[in-house]
Amino acid sequence: MKVIKRDGRVVDYDRAKVSLAIEKANNEVLDKKGKASKEDIKLITNFIEEMNKKRILVEDMQDIIEEKLMELGKYELAKKYIVYRYTRALVRKSNTTDESILGLIRNENNEYSKNNTNGKLIVSTQRDYIAGEVSRDLTKRLLLPEKISKANEEGILYFHDADYFVQPIFNCCLINLEDMLDKGTVINGKFIETPKSFRVACTVMTQIIASVASNQYGEQSVNLNHLGKYLRKSKEKFEKQLKEEFDTELDKKTIEKLVEMRLKSELTSGVQTILYQITTLMTTNGHLPYVTLFLHLDKDDKYIEENAMIIEEILKQKNQGIKDEEGKYVIPQYPKLIYVLDECNCLKGGKYDYLTELAIKCTIKGMYPYYISAKKMKEIYEGNISIPMGQKSFLSPWKDKNGKYKFEGRFNQGIVSINLPQIAIIADGDENKFWNLLDERLELCKEALMCRHYALLGITSDISPIHWKYGAIARLKKGEKIDDLLYGGYSSISLGYIGIYEMTELMKGMSHSQEEGKRFALNVMRHLKDIVDRWKKETNIGFSLYGTPENMICYKFAKIDKERFGTIKNVTDKGYYTNSYHIDIREKINLFDKLKLESEYQSLSTGGAISYVEVSDINDDELKEIIKFIYDNIFYTGFYKMTEDCKSEGEKDYYIYSNVL
Repeated sequence: MKVIKRDGRVVDYDRAKVSLAIEKANNEVLDKKGKASKEDIKLITNFIEEMNKKRILVEDMQDIIEEKLMELGKYELAKKYIVYRYTRALVRKSNTTDESILGLIRNENNEYSKNNTNGKLIVSTQRDYIAGEVSRDLTKRLLLPEKISKANEEGILYFHDADYFVQPIFNCCLINLEDMLDKGTVINGKFIETPKSFRVACTVMTQIIASVASNQYGEQSVNLNHLGKYLRKSKEKFEKQLKEEFDTELDKKTIEKLVEMRLKSELTSGVQTILYQITTLMTTNGHLPYVTLFLHLDKDDKYIEENAMIIEEILKQKNQGIKDEEGKYVIPQYPKLIYVLDECNCLKGGKYDYLTELAIKCTIKGMYPYYISAKKMKEIYEGNISIPMGQKSFLSPWKDKNGKYKFEGRFNQGIVSINLPQIAIIADGDENKFWNLLDERLELCKEALMCRHYALLGITSDISPIHWKYGAIARLKKGEKIDDLLYGGYSSISLGYIGIYEMTELMKGMSHSQEEGKRFALNVMRHLKDIVDRWKKETNIGFSLYGTPENMICYKFAKIDKERFGTIKNVTDKGYYTNSYHIDIREKINLFDKLKLESEYQSLSTGGAISYVEVSDINDDELKEIIKFIYDNIFYTGFYKMTEDCKSEGEKDYYIYSNVL
């Protein structure tokens, strides 16, 4: 058998070279069970030889080795072999990412410049982006099947976060803050005890957030309800101190007044700690943590009064903002806020309506908080309030062995998004062709998502102790595999979709806001939902349908399709596709009709969904009416301000608008 090398040379097949390559990777594996035995290596070489090929590409032979190692359950070894293979490629030739990396160093990489939250590529972000470029290259050429890489390049699908795929880390999570505060946690090898006061709890929480963000990509959320008990601890501590010191000198009312004064100071300082820490902390990724604070008043919470005080202070300080380098108050993007509208605060005479009014002022000034309707969410999530992992990605309901619903301490394995307009362009109005091509490409998406799953399968708790050993996700033992958390719906894995609007325009000649277009669009949505539900049953993995995935793809897909298919009216001519099920921003439609229509699509996108309202010219009273409507009609709504540039320049500025969101 002849082997065709990468440079075109033809050499004789040498079994010893195959064995040597596997052995070199074997030496990098610490766990004996994870190593390939001599019999395993012999099995692989025999398989190659028994193919009886006269000629074989060296890349094909290496693909076979990787596949066989995976079939043998040698997942870690397969990863080591991939790294070995990539290292050899670097030795043989200059890295294909040279120009991208040099562009980053020179601050010339346009894509990164537009997406960088710091506004410029400083050293810390450059370092992360350089590592990301290497990961993308490795992912494209070696880690993904060739057909998935090709589909990603052609805009058939989008394999999210390829710049982190080389590492065994996941997308986003919902931190189990209650567990970490109540039981203590470990950060950088140091045990952090249960806080004894609110201010300390706030400090510990921000350290947890920074540590978690440094060991994953994507976003994270924390439920601030768990801080209420620590505010009460502070109050009880102040009462005890004052009674011991002044019991005989001061009357009860004076002591109570002093307690309230100290508690107010503690509350202000603690919340200030949260906002300042999150805004100024730098993770190992070179940017601040992408964290969302979840604000919900649960009527069954025994600390509801304390939590109302915390939410009020959060909103007040967020509304005030933080001073920038010039000493001017600005509203920082992070932490993002999500505020739950429930019976007690939905502006219908509830006890905590005053908090919603404060939230409204905050939204008009700085876009956040976004709003969840407890009423509508409970209809979709089996009577539960599901906290998003970051801004948009939601977890499906899951029960533990005791039959108790659990959301916190769960995560998302990864995302792959499908380009629906491209399918419609190729189908050219032929519905049979559309449905057949849709199913064909969905299977490709499933294969890509399974790559995400396999990248995590077999890793142990030691890879990220803050997640797996010390409570953010789990309390696994040293060296214990995380595999159980990848199955049964405990974690999600998401199919995103882009361009319902453009797809419907192409297939029906109208928007999905019109009746015939709506019927077609909802049929597509139901089909996507049925497909992910089927995948879930087939694999026992928590597949979910994710509306509003990464906004950058709206631009990327449209650009690819315009280059390939030319300018198509209302489709590629805009320079963007609308995200997920959204009504196009140029369509003239009543705001309330828009939200009502989009609510039907949200109920199918249980893996994540959000609808947006533009608030540039809305006052408090108008926004109150919108909030009331949201509570009764749609489960999740966000707000944005369209800049004058975006309004006037239209096409290219959707790119800016998307990244603001």
